[in-house]
Amino acid sequence: QVQLVESGGGLVQAGGSLRLSCAASGSISSADFMGWYRQAPGKQRELVAIITTGGTTTYVDSVKGRFIISRDNAKNTVYLQMNNLKPEDTAVYYCRGRYELWDYWGQGTQVTVSS
Repeated sequence: QVQLVESGGGLVQAGGSLRLSCAASGSISSADFMGWYRQAPGKQRELVAIITTGGTTTYVDSVKGRFIISRDNAKNTVYLQMNNLKPEDTAVYYCRGRYELWDYWGQGTQVTVSS
């Protein structure tokens, strides 16, 4: 069982930056991948970015060039650096860890971008 705890959300003006953190109770180097997802009101949860064990990253087109996912295996923490934020980035952001056949999710952190 792995627990994931997100932090770093908040209210920011358009064009601003935030860094989200996801602290895992277990080793993230054991995960097939770690990822960030988001869910806006009335919309389905969507992938934002993932990073594999080997360090390969994937981003949804809408955040490419603005968001950066990274990991610190020693701290068992995954980060999402979000720059040039836009109002459409407003959502609850969730951390996900995929360990072989098991999926773990955090409780989410709210990000609100004002125009």
